[in-house]
Amino acid sequence: MSLRNQFLNHVAQTSEAPIGLEMAKAEGIWLYDSHGKRYLDMISGFSVANIGHSHPKVVAAVQEQAAQYMHLIVYGEYIQQPQVAYATLLTAYLPPSLNCVYFTNSGAEATEGAMKLAKRITNRSKIISCKKAYHGSTQGALSVMGDEYFKTAFRPLLPNIYHYEYDSEDLLAAIDSSVACVILETVQAESGIVKPSATWLQAVREKCHAHCVLLILDEIQAGFGRTGSLWAFEQYGIVPDILLLGKALGGGMPLGAFIADKRLMGTLTSNPVLGHITTFGGHPVSCAAGMAAFQVLLEGNYIAAIAEKEQLLLQHIQHPMIQAVRTAGLWMAIEFDSFTTNHAVIKACIANGLISDWFLFNDKSMRIAPPLIITKEELIAMCTTIVAAIDTISKQAH
Repeated sequence: MSLRNQFLNHVAQTSEAPIGLEMAKAEGIWLYDSHGKRYLDMISGFSVANIGHSHPKVVAAVQEQAAQYMHLIVYGEYIQQPQVAYATLLTAYLPPSLNCVYFTNSGAEATEGAMKLAKRITNRSKIISCKKAYHGSTQGALSVMGDEYFKTAFRPLLPNIYHYEYDSEDLLAAIDSSVACVILETVQAESGIVKPSATWLQAVREKCHAHCVLLILDEIQAGFGRTGSLWAFEQYGIVPDILLLGKALGGGMPLGAFIADKRLMGTLTSNPVLGHITTFGGHPVSCAAGMAAFQVLLEGNYIAAIAEKEQLLLQHIQHPMIQAVRTAGLWMAIEFDSFTTNHAVIKACIANGLISDWFLFNDKSMRIAPPLIITKEELIAMCTTIVAAIDTISKQAH
């Protein structure tokens, strides 16, 4: 039986038509299939590979830590250098109130932990989220997801969740002293790269503060330089009470985190004890990999180049078939007239050695989010290939 057939028969499928490329290697911005064909990863493994794939310093950190120890007891008993060192480094690059890290297995678990923390602190259960929001697929995270198509088959979900339009006055008006937390993406990802107005996000922050409501900002996709600053919230002049991280946090290894003030995080230690626990969250090998990747990002001056690369995207991706483009740093949604057109363009890109995808809640938009290490020359070549693919589909349509 071929590897493809084994994949289809024995690995749980999440769609009826997976891309089905058999991958053999990944390095830098490139993926290589089993036939040796090279593909530029235009989505960075969904913003995981911000510094590219298999960076030598990350690989070395994984190998070194694996040789020392892997799983022990992650939480509660042992002091483990990789976890402590990474938490210390992360908080050195965050505002003073975000000084305590709870490492998790993934971004979804970070969402779950943050929701529990907000309920524990406020002794309230009402949560405000946004339509077209994505915070993970576990049941609590699914409850705050803002798209009914992905939720209806799994109801009943958590009660007391209220969804409002992103960047809306209705959401602002709903924040009062009955609310435990407001959970938002600093930049909405799966709706197709939608940024809020600064005045709205600042007003949300102020109203949460006035009513003792915790503001949770999800930067699972937006963090680690993707939007042009280390953390997207820096561009809006606010600080969340709880920050959610994942994706690039682990440098290619599974890792998530929710981060808050030590005083707030301490409420998980009593009444009940072990208020949130995890077997593998903060795994030493994942923390070693994540810390190495974070150091590469900080030392490489990649974030300073994002604004120029964003302009290159806008300059070189232009075509009459494109109905709209939205960017947030090195992160773009290219919108077409329909899913049919978008899907055809994506297939043409894959055939020409570019990997892309659409957005969960905006399937007529194409996702562009290459590793931040991509050079300007590589970026322009990528754009040229994208435009050529659009041109091909345009000619076929006529």
